[in-house]
Amino acid sequence: METIPWTPLTKPLSECRVALVTTGGVHLKQQKPFDIDNDGYDWSYREVPSDASATDLMVTHNHYDHAHVDGDFNFMLPTDRFRELAQAGVIGELGPRCYSFYGYIKDLEALAETSAKDVARHLKEDGVDAVFMTPA
Repeated sequence: METIPWTPLTKPLSECRVALVTTGGVHLKQQKPFDIDNDGYDWSYREVPSDASATDLMVTHNHYDHAHVDGDFNFMLPTDRFRELAQAGVIGELGPRCYSFYGYIKDLEALAETSAKDVARHLKEDGVDAVFMTPA
């Protein structure tokens, strides 16, 4: 039986740097959109600065109704809420980068061998202690 990859926190959440990861297809408007024509086979990711404003963001995803996200990106990439949590002392701080995937991926092995490894490396480089994921 495989084990679940889990690393317990070694310090209080109030001292942790937290990163956001979503499978909601959120990205900066100037970034290349996710490939919805090659449905299920885009395992790339987009790096989004955690201080990006909602006016800089868009969604490219055709497997969920993203009307709520289009109206308030905090539904899928809750940067405003996590900055509030940091101000309230619930978390230490929000990491400098968020990561977004196109969430409808048929080749999970390719994802694990490419993009997931890259994002994990970036999270370590950013000194992230915990990740909050929002699924689409």
